[in-house]
Amino acid sequence: MKILVVCQYYYPENFIIYKFAEQFVKDGYEVHVLTGKPNYGYDQILPAYKYISEEIINDVNVHRVNISPRKKNRLSVVKNYLSFWKNSKKWVRKCNIKFDAVYSMSLSPVTICSAGNLYAKKNGVKHIIHCLDLWPESVVVTNAVKRNSLLYKILYKWSRAIYKNADKILISSPCFAEYFEKILHLPIDNISYVPQSSLIEDKDIIPYEYGEGTHILYCGNIGLIQLIPLITSTMDKLRDKDIYFHVIGMGPMTEYLINDIRKRGLDNKVIYHGPISAKHAASYFKNADAIYVSLKGEGTVGKTIPSKLLMAMAFARPIVGVLSGDGRNIISESGGGFLAEENPDSIKNALLAIHNLSKKEKEHLGALNRMYYDSHFSIEEVASLIEREFRK
Repeated sequence: MKILVVCQYYYPENFIIYKFAEQFVKDGYEVHVLTGKPNYGYDQILPAYKYISEEIINDVNVHRVNISPRKKNRLSVVKNYLSFWKNSKKWVRKCNIKFDAVYSMSLSPVTICSAGNLYAKKNGVKHIIHCLDLWPESVVVTNAVKRNSLLYKILYKWSRAIYKNADKILISSPCFAEYFEKILHLPIDNISYVPQSSLIEDKDIIPYEYGEGTHILYCGNIGLIQLIPLITSTMDKLRDKDIYFHVIGMGPMTEYLINDIRKRGLDNKVIYHGPISAKHAASYFKNADAIYVSLKGEGTVGKTIPSKLLMAMAFARPIVGVLSGDGRNIISESGGGFLAEENPDSIKNALLAIHNLSKKEKEHLGALNRMYYDSHFSIEEVASLIEREFRK
């Protein structure tokens, strides 16, 4: 079976899509990927790819279209999105390769999937959209777009049309189903839950040396929805304990975090490492005493399964979760951590619970998480669920 995979991002950009594509090949499928030239996180098209439009990576046929590079300003992001939307459809119109099915991974923006709809309609094949990032809700919760604005209404209609034209929607969190039904007003009989996986797993990673004491790690976006102010207000209550909180990432709350650490005199308790690559960050996961995962429990996005939760499970680490909805349910089912409410006292108690565990007890919690991950979220397991949709 020959599969066309559509996603704006692909290796060497660090997104899970390339892991899935390579697993499809291992499982016997011929895989072609329609993507852009790598630029995410680089502020430019990587020089080595300036003139590369076709390549083969680990037996995956990769077709790259020109794209406006994503930089740090909002205009460049919009141009980046629109350039892939335009040029990927242009590639489809010229494409003479016959595929048996199309699989689009819907990260931001959902317009990534437009080329998949076009190919499916043009060639009479089925199109599967794997929804990892919910639109237009994602741009609302990040305050990029106001819910009552004209721009929101345009994005709502555009997003709904793209989802509606697909033959099958795979959702990465069960709570997405309610959004599709009640907000997008789309039938849910063609929707199935298929999670994502961790981009990096615990293989051949050299651990970061934390030193003495209990070390908690947060790695991800530093924004309002991640409840960043609770980190410093909680650690303010743990000054007399041998507990240290490490933060990796960047986002709109970065300046607040740095200033609040300084204001509270927590420089030796809350250590901000800045933004680093996913592969480098993996060394911090390797032997952290626990991974802290937080999402503000409002709206559909606040009830999703955070990718860093999966990474913590893949690395067999205990978890402190300030979560609601699907993420909270997973920690409860795995039994591999402690849940806290959205207030400093509750989080403090969860961190103290980790602090008071023996090394063996922490290893046991981590093992429970890894077992749960292998059963539900491993690359092999998730790819098999997607491939089942191909065969259907």
